[in-house]
Amino acid sequence: MQREVSSAGEDPRPASLLQQALLVSVFIIASCGLAYELVTASLASYLLGDSVTQFSTIIGAYLFAMGVGSWLSRYVGGNLVQRFIQIELAVGVLGGFAAVGLYLAFAAQMGPFRILLYLAVLAVGILVGLEIPLVMRILKGQVAFRDLVSRVLAVDYLGALAVSLLFPLFLAPYLGLMRTGLLFGLLNAAVALWALKLFQTHLPKRHGLGWATTLSIALLLGGFAVAGKLSDMAERWLYADDIVYSESTPYQRLVITRWRDDLRLFINQNLQFSSKDEYRYHEALVHPGLASLPRAGRVLVLGGGDGLAVREILRYPQVNAVTLVDLDPAMTHLFSTAPFLTDLNGNALNDPKVHVVNDDAVRWLEDNPEVFDFVVVDFPDPSSYALGKLYSTAFYRLLTRHLAPGGRLVVQSTSPYYARRSFWTIAATLESVGLKTAPYHALVPSFGEWGYVLAGREAYRVPERYPEGLRFLTPAMTPDLFRFSADMDRVPAEPNRLNEQNLVRLFEQEWHGVTR
Repeated sequence: MQREVSSAGEDPRPASLLQQALLVSVFIIASCGLAYELVTASLASYLLGDSVTQFSTIIGAYLFAMGVGSWLSRYVGGNLVQRFIQIELAVGVLGGFAAVGLYLAFAAQMGPFRILLYLAVLAVGILVGLEIPLVMRILKGQVAFRDLVSRVLAVDYLGALAVSLLFPLFLAPYLGLMRTGLLFGLLNAAVALWALKLFQTHLPKRHGLGWATTLSIALLLGGFAVAGKLSDMAERWLYADDIVYSESTPYQRLVITRWRDDLRLFINQNLQFSSKDEYRYHEALVHPGLASLPRAGRVLVLGGGDGLAVREILRYPQVNAVTLVDLDPAMTHLFSTAPFLTDLNGNALNDPKVHVVNDDAVRWLEDNPEVFDFVVVDFPDPSSYALGKLYSTAFYRLLTRHLAPGGRLVVQSTSPYYARRSFWTIAATLESVGLKTAPYHALVPSFGEWGYVLAGREAYRVPERYPEGLRFLTPAMTPDLFRFSADMDRVPAEPNRLNEQNLVRLFEQEWHGVTR
């Protein structure tokens, strides 16, 4: 192997310098390899949902492809340094642009997305699998085998560790998936450039790698510069209406669209409300429960960072304190400052009675001893295991410790029509922690039939009156909300336990045919 590397000329520099350079390269390419894996899995989770399935299948396919690449490396011959630089450029361009290409393909509906996704995973994985074996073959004649394996693998694992920490804490939240992929593509190209300079005496005279490296870096820099515009273009394809606001926060992607007087909020592409009928959803969420508690003074809202549920709660003069706990400060800031949104929520988040807390709901409940007369649980649907835990027996058991005597809580519980088993699973989960439930539903045109579950230690009685000014609910129609037609009526269901999360699997199965 020593003869292969030095066949193009003797290198006057000490072998230790080249060894160190290659080990630094291993650190970088290991970082890049894991970054492409995380970017692709995160993008698939964002676009297709069910994060556990996406991460599991993509990581499995990626590792398989790396194994194929390692096996294929035995057939790579000729000048190994030249082959290494060529592979670095190919990995940089393909891996760097993978997220861009996949997002645009999904938005433009360019063929079967899952096939394109796994083709990209396999292609990048095979190229990444070629890298480390080539480095080891280049170093083989200079380092004893025992030291060679230990050094290369140790540096490889360190690079993976660095990215695994940086990706969730900094890269994905602040750069976004597209720019993160392109950044690591640039790092791969930088390794190729570095290798080109360090090993120029080992390369044939006419290799053309200088032009290829320059072109690759120029493409990746250009992509990085216009990534924001590409993302905006893809979103314009995804959303039928004009986008008036978009932001990637450390927790989610927020998009607000407008068509005439209809504002719509999307979180990770999922519709959260339409201003044309959100009053139906929020009146049904708040008033059947709160109106049945004439002495309720303290109210807790979990989720609901748009302030629309808080708007309805503030209709009750006896309510003297509302605590809103929402994870994302960008969400609550937006809905407390943007005029077109504060007009919608009645400036509720700036009301002196309202205290906004940006924290994880579970952590906040564990750290605070306060009790409340009424609790509104307005989380997104249980489409992932991270959200599914907020619909579990463990969470509801924790929540009951914050319920005052005679208090009541309400949970938005997805559609009893489209996700019938999921809806009744939520009811069964609340009942399993000792609460008496009163499930009900309401028609919200943007969503269809939507479900809620009221729960408390005492039996529920329908209220006889509501505050003035409601646009949807009346006392006369309320009993009908608690009646279910045959196609939505109760079915047997097991509680959603934290260590099983059967609700997430049910939800995915039931909504699959509706959303695909």
